[in-house]
Amino acid sequence: MHRNDYAQWFRDSTPYISMHRGRTFVVLLEGEALAHPNLTNIVHDLALVHVLGARLVLVHGGRPQLDAALGADGSTFHESRRITHPAQLSALLGVLGELRARLEALFSTGLPTSPLRETNISVVSGNFVTARPVGIVDGVDHGLTGRVRRVDGGALRAILKAGGIGLLSPLGYSPSGQVFNLEASELATDVALSLAADKLIVFTEDGALVDEAGDRISLMSPAELHQHPASSSRRAASVLRAARSGIPSCQLVSWAEDGALIHELYTAGGSGTQIRDVEGSLVRPATAADVSSIVEVIRPLEEAGVLVRRDRDRLEAEIDHFLVADIDNNVVGCCAVYGFGAMAELACVAVHDSYRDGSPTFLNGIRSGSRRAARVGSSLLAAAEARARRDGAEALFVLTTQTRDWFLDHGFEAADTSALPGPKQAMYNYQRNASIMIKTLTREKAGQIAG
Repeated sequence: MHRNDYAQWFRDSTPYISMHRGRTFVVLLEGEALAHPNLTNIVHDLALVHVLGARLVLVHGGRPQLDAALGADGSTFHESRRITHPAQLSALLGVLGELRARLEALFSTGLPTSPLRETNISVVSGNFVTARPVGIVDGVDHGLTGRVRRVDGGALRAILKAGGIGLLSPLGYSPSGQVFNLEASELATDVALSLAADKLIVFTEDGALVDEAGDRISLMSPAELHQHPASSSRRAASVLRAARSGIPSCQLVSWAEDGALIHELYTAGGSGTQIRDVEGSLVRPATAADVSSIVEVIRPLEEAGVLVRRDRDRLEAEIDHFLVADIDNNVVGCCAVYGFGAMAELACVAVHDSYRDGSPTFLNGIRSGSRRAARVGSSLLAAAEARARRDGAEALFVLTTQTRDWFLDHGFEAADTSALPGPKQAMYNYQRNASIMIKTLTREKAGQIAG
């Protein structure tokens, strides 16, 4: 990376560093990740996230290591859940103990050539989980396989407050002292819920989910995850339970891609898939505090001649007309709605360049080939229509130079200047020659009001 590129990336990461500081993240590293050569880099990245102020609880698994230790004859499952026989407990504890010790050792690396030099990270393990047996399911006795009964959130919070990282093996303990083997993905979700964590981060081989065309899905709702082909996996089921139970953000990150975690947490575009309730909270009315962010979003489009230039004073004066798309407290898109009696104008539709995949052709970011930009653009349009209806408009019009097809796809029809309200006809710039698109607003969605 060129020095200037690195400096700009570091500047761009500032809002994310600030946003994540003091937040609690529960991280799931299953056995496949622990066996991958990239593990050392993952630990270094987790240490960096910790140093930057996030509070981490790490839950590790060990399925492939247990399969290898127990052999084909000793590894039996019921609906993907391992059946733990009492005679296997000693081997299981040995494998999981070795994996935990390896992680502790990696976080302790202090060689001059290590990214962890000059750091002192305390990794704390313990009996934080009370468990109960799964019992007999479908006639199958699961032996010493258990489920979480309770997580000692108070003890974990004390560790985090003291500056440590919590480290949990997939083990739980009964009041009588019995040890139970737990499903790591279930444990991670239970820990996240107990701590009311801000994020559940799950490392998988591929990280991001993809759509039918093979394109990465960077943001999706729990309902969309439920409909996705990957929803049948153990990890997806745990993520879905966390998202539906109140964890604000769940993120799938690749354990095979070097730097995937840093890219996902500290850039707008990310590298994985984030699952959160995007439908109800993506678009909101803009406030005066959003002016700087709106300027950042629209400036490249103004410079390219896609949008009409607006100075900061005008933005501040007209901020009540604006709506913004907000993801993780970062403005990634905006639009404005201006009333003209029975008609309203949709203006200044823009999506941040990090959500446009850097496309130089469709600079307003709402092209069909970008799923992220398409979601933001469609959400802004829906909110703008709702606001226009609220203000009594029966039609919405837009003047566009490069996105005529996108508006056609969203119910707009081409028109000429005679269809515009009188004041807009007088102001129409024939030199710019923007296409005039108009959409009739139905009343059947009157309850969908933004702002």
